[in-house]
Amino acid sequence: MAITKTELVASIASATGQSQSAVSGVLDALFSTVSEAVAKGDKVTIPGWIAFEQVATSARTGRNPQTGAEIKIPAGKRVKVTAGSKLKAAVK
Repeated sequence: MAITKTELVASIASATGQSQSAVSGVLDALFSTVSEAVAKGDKVTIPGWIAFEQVATSARTGRNPQTGAEIKIPAGKRVKVTAGSKLKAAVK
């Protein structure tokens, strides 16, 4: 089961006593700030919970799964998300 942003906002608003619009604004600002920082190459870490960073990928040869034809995949960038110790412990 997935939690939608709307459900997350409602849960946080209920837990904190803040309005849903205020919580939604804070989440939007958080996502925007993380996106901008990672796009610049900065690492964003919330100690114990989660870390976001940009990593470079090298060029490689892939395969089209439908046809089996080889394709060239260019070098690029991706986002690496790492779970922190508190998040890992919560899952156990």
